[in-house]
Amino acid sequence: MACRPGCGACCIAPSISSLAKPAGVRCIHLTEDLRCAIFGSDRRPSCCSGLQASAEMCGGHRDEALAWLARLEADTAAC
Repeated sequence: MACRPGCGACCIAPSISSLAKPAGVRCIHLTEDLRCAIFGSDRRPSCCSGLQASAEMCGGHRDEALAWLARLEADTAAC
C-alpha cells in the first residue's frame, strides 16, 4: 500500500525517540504538504523507514490513521 497524499499521520501520532519527538507532535521533518523531507536519506530513522503503510493502520482517511497510531502509541507506552 502506498502512503496517502496529504496524510502525515505516521509523522505526527507516534513518538520518535531518535528525534526526541513526543507522540502527537508534528515531526520537524514533515513538510507543509505532509511529506517527509528526509525520505530516502540516511538521516531518516530506521523506525520511520521500517514503517509500512497498511490498510489496518491507515484506515479510510487521515483521521482514522491518526487515531489508530495514537492507540498503538498508548498501548505500547507502558512497555
